[in-house]
Amino acid sequence: MIIKVCGMRNPENIREVEGLGVDWIGLIFFAGSPRKIMDNGQWTMDNCDKRYSNCQLSIVNCQLKRVGVFVNASLEEMMETAALFRLDYLQLHGNETPEDCHALQKRGYLLIKAFSVATADDLERTSAYEGRVDYFLFDTKCDNYGGSGKQFDWSVLEAYTGETPFLLSGGLRPESAEAIRCFHHPRLAGIDLNSGFEIEPGLKDVEKLKRFIHDIKQA
Repeated sequence: MIIKVCGMRNPENIREVEGLGVDWIGLIFFAGSPRKIMDNGQWTMDNCDKRYSNCQLSIVNCQLKRVGVFVNASLEEMMETAALFRLDYLQLHGNETPEDCHALQKRGYLLIKAFSVATADDLERTSAYEGRVDYFLFDTKCDNYGGSGKQFDWSVLEAYTGETPFLLSGGLRPESAEAIRCFHHPRLAGIDLNSGFEIEPGLKDVEKLKRFIHDIKQA
């Protein structure tokens, strides 16, 4: 099972999480997120100040897979950011179309497309993206882009019969370990952890993560 920790931005925190046995870290490049990794909405080598340059260096040197999270960003912005941070995956949380995904695929990018889920009907949109992305991410439906910190009813995923593997997201917390162990789906590829393991937005509680990962891997 892939374990992804999203919303990382603190260099020391990244190094600590790297030592826990997680697989991927998520870096948020959406200006509307409290966990965004940039302030000015645009990353270039010329406008990176020292603090961001240090963060960039820490991320680039990190041995984990790096996932960049975007919302309705242009292809050019995503490609520039992917080069600066040597991203392994682009995770799309906005209104990106299957055609947008195909354009990125043709340029060699690996993709994760996020879908907000409340009912089985919400899964119908995934069919248009089959073959256009490498993973889906199923998150709790809410009014805004990004997470709500709440868990949706995973039983609706029984209606998902697609071929694309998915990551389970939305309100996962330390006490979710047993529920995750009991949840089975042939396309479940991993889990996405974020606000349920935070001290504050963008800063993860390493001890909580450590105990949770131990529980998951023991299972």
